[in-house]
Amino acid sequence: MSEQVAQPEKIAVVGGGSIGVAFALVFARAGHPVTVCEPEAGRREAVPGELAAKLTALSEAGLLTESPEAITTRVTVEPEMATAVAGAALVQECVPERLEVKRSIFAELGAATGPETVLASSSSAIPASQTAESLPAADRILVAHPGNPPFLLPVIELVPSPLTRSAVVASAHRLYAGAGMSPVTVAKEVEGFLFNRLQGAVLREAYALVRDGVATVEDIDTVMRDGLGRRWSFMGPFETSDLNTRGGISSHAEKMGPAYARMGAERGQHDPWTPELVAEVERQRRALLPLEHWEDRVAWRDERLIELLQTIEPSELSALSAPNIPHRIRKSDHDRNN
Repeated sequence: MSEQVAQPEKIAVVGGGSIGVAFALVFARAGHPVTVCEPEAGRREAVPGELAAKLTALSEAGLLTESPEAITTRVTVEPEMATAVAGAALVQECVPERLEVKRSIFAELGAATGPETVLASSSSAIPASQTAESLPAADRILVAHPGNPPFLLPVIELVPSPLTRSAVVASAHRLYAGAGMSPVTVAKEVEGFLFNRLQGAVLREAYALVRDGVATVEDIDTVMRDGLGRRWSFMGPFETSDLNTRGGISSHAEKMGPAYARMGAERGQHDPWTPELVAEVERQRRALLPLEHWEDRVAWRDERLIELLQTIEPSELSALSAPNIPHRIRKSDHDRNN
């Protein structure tokens, strides 16, 4: 007897705005049937066209394995929540960032879905513990915060509340990873989660540097775009530091830690890299990359930077040696913005 192939699980998206459409694309592209719940008639009419436009752009870039038409057939739009979420393995909430709105939505979702359905909020600021407080379905609610847009930035932060069952977190992780996303689990509810705390640290320093007359807005963006951003497009700050110093991250901390501590002190921060903290970071990095493979990984980094450089348009490459020419804005961009 031939084995039966498991059918893709249904995904429901509540809210047909830009994030909702993006999530519908993510899951439909991965083969899931998707129902978008959108009560407003105008938005319901707009969803198919917006979805098709995004899929066409991906197809023209060679980033789809099937036609946009095949993917769009998996997406339906419904006005009624009960119909939209019936039988869903995961519900992705994408409604406005207001606590009272989210609590009302999740109260309704809890009553309309089964006990194993994952109820995920796209919130970037409201923790699951506030949304789920006193709701019967509190043990199924978590935050699943994406980068924007999620069909181009695969990272998604899973932030459970203390009441969220571990099996629910595991199911969410499986579904997002299966759809091609990069889920990370945030162990504690902290404001901003990971994405915005890291982004905020850079922005706070950038604003301070402008305030203190150290650099212009353009200069800071140039350092990020043509320096840090290129490395960070395929490596994080720990791997970057690990590969920047022979001997790895512990050697980097020994050499640079005091300077970074002084920089932090200028901003009123006291977050020293203690020997115990450095040892833990070193332990985790060496589990990922034993030092005997360090040279190979450095070569990999350089190859990736070469590949990235090859994607820059020739006009932009020549502009790199002409600092008076604003190479950030190509003519086509200028025409489109005016």
